[in-house]
Amino acid sequence: MIPWLELDTPFPDVGQALGADQEAAGLLAAGADLSVARLLDAYKHGIFPWYSEGQPILWWSTDPRMVLMTAEFKLSDSLKKTIRKTAKDARWELRFDTAFEQVMRACAAPRRNGAGTWISPEIVKGYTDLHAAGYAHSSEVWLDGELVGGAYGVCIGKMFYGESMFARVSDASKIAIAHLIFFLRAHGVEMIDCQQETAHLASLGAHPIARSDFVRWIEHATELPSIAVWQPLKNFSV
Repeated sequence: MIPWLELDTPFPDVGQALGADQEAAGLLAAGADLSVARLLDAYKHGIFPWYSEGQPILWWSTDPRMVLMTAEFKLSDSLKKTIRKTAKDARWELRFDTAFEQVMRACAAPRRNGAGTWISPEIVKGYTDLHAAGYAHSSEVWLDGELVGGAYGVCIGKMFYGESMFARVSDASKIAIAHLIFFLRAHGVEMIDCQQETAHLASLGAHPIARSDFVRWIEHATELPSIAVWQPLKNFSV
């Protein structure tokens, strides 16, 4: 049985998460809250919240862990062409952190198949508080002054943890991700946590690593100096 966390209960060691041979592999604990302090403690130890509305807060630490090294990011030829085209068009604009909550709510909106997402109002509140504290960031794509795509995640020291993305026009989320990754690479961030393995992430260059290796990496990376200024790259193109 997984442990229940009270507000003052520390996380158990990630090695206690349910194993691959068990249902809900990677589940570590339940309960507690989504305070800034709790979320920061979670991410620094390789733990993240993921649960549906109506459930208690569920905390996970998957093994293996899907990660993307920023130097290994793969851009398709078609996306390169799109980025070059939009870079020359003044109607398109790339921003960071000008509409964080708006990005989160767009990520939470039902998908084309009608399904909702795990991003509940409680999650939105927790991460907007984390944003206000300077740890959560949004990469945004604007077209004719309208937010049309974006992604958000958590950055601690020189470690970035990706969370979700959305697009309202073709390739907008991919542009947001590409711009974010090039920005992170330029500021010394070598690894992005992708949490769980998917074919889409693999197509971008992500790969799984052992949780023990992941935890050793973040122990060092989260202690490095944080990115001081989140300003879009000048003349971003590929």
